[in-house]
Amino acid sequence: MSDLVINQKTRPDISKPQWDQRTYYGRVRHFFTLTNPLTLFSSEARQEQCRQIVIDYRNGKVSPELTVHELWKAKRLYDSTYHPDSGEKMFFLGRMSAQMPGNMLINGMLLSLYRTFPGVVFSHWINQSFNAVVNYTNRSGNSKASNERLLLSYLCATGGAMSAALALNAMVKNKNSVAARLVPFAAVAMANCINIPMIRSNEVTEGLELRDENGELVGRSRQMAILSIAQVTLSRIGMAMPDMVMTPIIMNRITRTAYYRTRPWMQKYSEYPIQTMLAGMALFFTTPMCCALFPQKTAIEVTKLEAPVQKEIFSRADAPEVVFYNKGL
Repeated sequence: MSDLVINQKTRPDISKPQWDQRTYYGRVRHFFTLTNPLTLFSSEARQEQCRQIVIDYRNGKVSPELTVHELWKAKRLYDSTYHPDSGEKMFFLGRMSAQMPGNMLINGMLLSLYRTFPGVVFSHWINQSFNAVVNYTNRSGNSKASNERLLLSYLCATGGAMSAALALNAMVKNKNSVAARLVPFAAVAMANCINIPMIRSNEVTEGLELRDENGELVGRSRQMAILSIAQVTLSRIGMAMPDMVMTPIIMNRITRTAYYRTRPWMQKYSEYPIQTMLAGMALFFTTPMCCALFPQKTAIEVTKLEAPVQKEIFSRADAPEVVFYNKGL
């Protein structure tokens, strides 16, 4: 069979994603597989089987029956289940594949419980707790973010989101207006602007790692750290924007219909399920599409870096002209 790995003249390079990451289309395809919630339902045996296939392939051991399709399928499940640096199995709620179902339920809650003080406090606490699990699970293996820093960013983001939601609610007099329904999005956006920079503040003070094409550390850049944090923050806000902006508009229109107003049971019980369903439909697409907005691994010419960093890199005997950095998720 021509599809067998052992028959390939040039064997697949699984150290890189399957699709070209220099194009937006290639990055979207990659993240659609990485964030696929169906991988959460794979069995322990299947996960272990895929892990073994990947490890064996990296060590040069290839089964005679292994096809290229099976290899990439195993690599996709491996990437969505195991940490890229440590190789340890990630907590299932912290995986990128849990982003869509988790945020679907939470966003439905945020959009439904925005009217009361207990509802605001509870929904934003749940949201930031989920974000903390995701941030902790996906932290870099080289990250120096301590548990104390993660806890501090969690508390500040939770407090900021609650304060913003309560303050904006007080400013919006008409509780059934579209403006009032958009308060949760404003609060979530503010929380992201607090949470991500705080967790990654060590990168701003020490600089983001710069590596050559062989993966060797050649320097650190504060400028690239600030750019990367801004890109990740923008991506996170972009994930939430379509469902947390369009869903309130759609729900506001539904509540004005005669059908809705003449059915008390619908007014009492339908808001959460409707908004949760709409959020899920949007997040299924926005999660991978916003993760793919910016390349994960980016190349930059050394001459475009800060002057001290240029001097440090060019002082090396084998100074590269182009270096690479990982922006994170």
